[in-house]
Amino acid sequence: MSAAAAPSKRIGDLALIFRFALPYPGRIAAALLALLVSSGATLAIPNGFRAIIDKGFASSSGSDIGRWFEYLLAIVVVMATATALRFYFVSWLGERVVADVRAAVQANLLRLAPAFFEENRPSEIASRLTADTSVIEQVVGTTVSVALRNFVLGVGGIAYLFSLSPKLAGMLLLGIPFIVLPIVTIGRRLRKLSRSSQDRVADVGAMVDEVLGAMKVVQAFGQQDRERERFATAVEGAFGTARRRIAVRAGLVALVIALIFGSITLVMWQGALDVAAGRMSGGTIAAFVLTGALVAGAFGALTEVYGDLLRGAGAAARLGELISESPGIAAPANPVALPDPPQGRIAFEHVTFRYPTRPEVAALHDFSLHVAPGETVAIVGTSGAGKTTLFQLLQRFYDPQKGVVSVDGVALPLTDPAWARARIAMVPQETVIFAASARDNLRYGRWTADDDELWAAAKAANAEEFLAKLPQGLDTFMGEGGARISGGQRQRLAIARAILRDAPILLLDEATSALDAESERLVQDALDRLMENRTTIVIAHRLATVRAADRIIVMSEGRIVEEGTHDTLTRAGGLYARLAELQFAGTS
Repeated sequence: MSAAAAPSKRIGDLALIFRFALPYPGRIAAALLALLVSSGATLAIPNGFRAIIDKGFASSSGSDIGRWFEYLLAIVVVMATATALRFYFVSWLGERVVADVRAAVQANLLRLAPAFFEENRPSEIASRLTADTSVIEQVVGTTVSVALRNFVLGVGGIAYLFSLSPKLAGMLLLGIPFIVLPIVTIGRRLRKLSRSSQDRVADVGAMVDEVLGAMKVVQAFGQQDRERERFATAVEGAFGTARRRIAVRAGLVALVIALIFGSITLVMWQGALDVAAGRMSGGTIAAFVLTGALVAGAFGALTEVYGDLLRGAGAAARLGELISESPGIAAPANPVALPDPPQGRIAFEHVTFRYPTRPEVAALHDFSLHVAPGETVAIVGTSGAGKTTLFQLLQRFYDPQKGVVSVDGVALPLTDPAWARARIAMVPQETVIFAASARDNLRYGRWTADDDELWAAAKAANAEEFLAKLPQGLDTFMGEGGARISGGQRQRLAIARAILRDAPILLLDEATSALDAESERLVQDALDRLMENRTTIVIAHRLATVRAADRIIVMSEGRIVEEGTHDTLTRAGGLYARLAELQFAGTS
């Protein structure tokens, strides 16, 4: 991007913040009114001192002096009240905008396909939702208000200075170009450093999230020292970037303050000569000095808040990227309705697919498969054969580069993804248990289910007994990742969730792996009930779990290499027979 385009980009980034503030015009108007009143009262204070000196001290009556001090006290009360109101309204706006931005980012993230999260780390995204929104809260709740207040004070103060002494005010304004030039020049570098600093902080947050989530692995392999060093390196990198940003900002502030107060000193020198010559009253020069100090402070503060505004622009740009990200998988303008009642028919027609992060390798190559309603099909093969990819495409988390995937005769790109997914229940190998109650985890299958339906599903999934023994029953908090229950219990909870889903298509991704014999028996018994009268596709690494399938599909390198029943494939002597021999020989 060219240098000329940079300012418009900054304005555009900050516009995101104001776009979220615009739905609250009443609060904005109240904040602006309070800001104008407080700024006006601040500018009236030098005039109050001018009146006290020129009129109060010149009068022999003590009552006249008191009247002008009462006038000054009234200004102070108005200024204090307006300042308090300004603080309340802008702080409210800051909190409100941050809440709305977070909600908007989360809402858009929920629309995005998994491919986006393969290329963008969730932990880094979470950092944007915390660190960057905190910056925006500061910008809206403090920085913008301070910037506007100082701008009003600066402009209003200059106007008042001209009314007091056009000659001195003109001399004072000669220093403004020397103030603006370093702001524009150094500010560009400061903006780049601000964005880089925020990126480094986000990296630190992402690393913390990653390591804490894998703490058992870190400690089991004795990698604490390595992780400590890696984290220290990341922290030092963030500190180094922040140090450069602070140094640039400090230099900018020092330069501007030196220019501002240096020019004021020279102007005051001339003013003192005018007072000595009788061309200006003592009250006027006092008012000019006070107002000049206010103007200098206002422009000095503007240089400081300019850096905060740049940080806010960087934060807004990062959040704006998340809000504006378009989902790669979306419903068409006029989605085709799926047939009702559901059939549970599945078809893959000459499908070729490559993952966005691995475009050089075809996960599926000219793959075709038809699954009839109510049929149970097992998918077996070595790791990397493309088994899980079938589930990813069937749920339309991705679209194939070639070929068509259809449900009940309707190609998935022609219908709403939510409609197609509503006909699918999934029991994954790695069960996801949310940090919520058992009730809420069960209701993920169907959020409107009542307690009777929850317990019925739990009973069908052989989960009723352990759920009833939990300290608070269904209201028991499951802990992070279901830490309060065992692996077999988590699997049965996932099966109960799928039972509540009551979908015509069931996807099982090795749902009995890594379980002890008793847990496996309970889980398999629950699965047998779940599979009744449903179209089922089972991914299995343990061949003992697929003997009863209507059909077994053997995959290798994204293709079907064998197809049949357990007995026919075993007799054929191909890949399935070799896999079966290896597994069953090891258990004999």
